[in-house]
Amino acid sequence: MASLLKRSGNIQSVLNRLYPYPPVPLNSVNDFTFLIAVLLSAQTTDGKVNEVTRELFRVANTPELMAKLDQTEVQRIIQPVGLAPTKAKNIVALSKLLIEKFDSKVPCTYEDLESLPGVGHKTASVVMSTVYKEAAMPVDTHIHRLALRWGLSKDEKSPDNVQKDLMAIFPKEDWNILHLQLIYFGREYCTAKDHSPSECPICSWVKSDRDPPIDKLEQFVPKKKAKGIVYYNDRIEELIASPSLTKYESPSKMVSSKVVIVESVDSKIDIKNDIANDIKEETGKKKRVVKKIENKKSSSESEKKTVSKKMKLK
Repeated sequence: MASLLKRSGNIQSVLNRLYPYPPVPLNSVNDFTFLIAVLLSAQTTDGKVNEVTRELFRVANTPELMAKLDQTEVQRIIQPVGLAPTKAKNIVALSKLLIEKFDSKVPCTYEDLESLPGVGHKTASVVMSTVYKEAAMPVDTHIHRLALRWGLSKDEKSPDNVQKDLMAIFPKEDWNILHLQLIYFGREYCTAKDHSPSECPICSWVKSDRDPPIDKLEQFVPKKKAKGIVYYNDRIEELIASPSLTKYESPSKMVSSKVVIVESVDSKIDIKNDIANDIKEETGKKKRVVKKIENKKSSSESEKKTVSKKMKLK
């Protein structure tokens, strides 16, 4: 058990360095639309969900408006996602039930959430974690895969049992941020296909219980991006530009004070603690410029020259 605790602690050290401020990947404007987005995310990508909800939430963003829609209209809008006919039926029925039984509010207990059409334990866990800040460890396909690869669980079939295993290993206060970190890591480094353990920031050492290469994580390259997948850095930049895409902040309370190197589309960008905090504090802004480190250096040098000239003039 001591070895497993050390392993889990080292895993968190890597995840905290790579994903200090993991944002919620699904777009929503309120608790109701977040519930709908999570329901839609089953057996499809978050990127695809964000595409269809752009129109869906423009048409209906409350239980009352959604309940008035015809099921065929909802299905037309969400057609690109998997299981659209069933999901459309559940969305309309769920909206009516919220009005009738829950005063149009998203329930705050697992029992009530799981009584809604189309809402299973995983969906309820995500809602409880994000909306009500209750400690939870939702297990999706990425988290299940990582738990097996890292020897944190042996159950290949039951996500519920994997959830119990992970909750027994990791501190309760870390569950909410950890489940988001694991999702991003599974998408970017520890993918289901074409995975090489030696090229993974965690698989490369986790089974040996060696210390992780914390100061050399930049040597590991994320996998080539796939269409429809929401990636960490892309999501950070998206929310900096459009904070209104979600009302939910990351559950992280421990943004690293060190510079975190993340891959941008065409360059490496330095995101420091103050910039990460700005994401939280300046949610009212529509745009924020994240400068390249070279620009910061040149600006600093220019300021020094200006000050030097002024001193000479004096």
